[in-house]
Amino acid sequence: MVVRPGHAWPFGAIWQSDRLRLLVQPRWRPDADTYETATTVEIVVDLAGIEDDGFEVQLFEDMVVVEGRRQLPSCQAGAVYHAASIRQGPFQLELPLPAPVDPERVEARYDRGLLHITLPKRAEAG
Repeated sequence: MVVRPGHAWPFGAIWQSDRLRLLVQPRWRPDADTYETATTVEIVVDLAGIEDDGFEVQLFEDMVVVEGRRQLPSCQAGAVYHAASIRQGPFQLELPLPAPVDPERVEARYDRGLLHITLPKRAEAG
């Protein structure tokens, strides 16, 4: 929808602010990289500000799902936000796998806000 100058915003003042729109989004999606080597599928997810026990990783036949919640500390009483762009609340990330993987050999580590998942490819039958 485009609101032209001189026309009233159809939802009143409630949705005019990007800040409010960001705060009411039910789920957000962390940034992630997925790449493939000759023997593995590698995934790196940016989970800055989330404790080790603040997320869960699920492996399915054709995708990895990372979900959890980021809750940042509140600002000091009386403080006024001038920018609020760090996403908070529940998140979910669904990453399709480009190749079949061996679920018994998956490795994951969480270091300095980055989740690294190594998924060895399934050995070809033959």
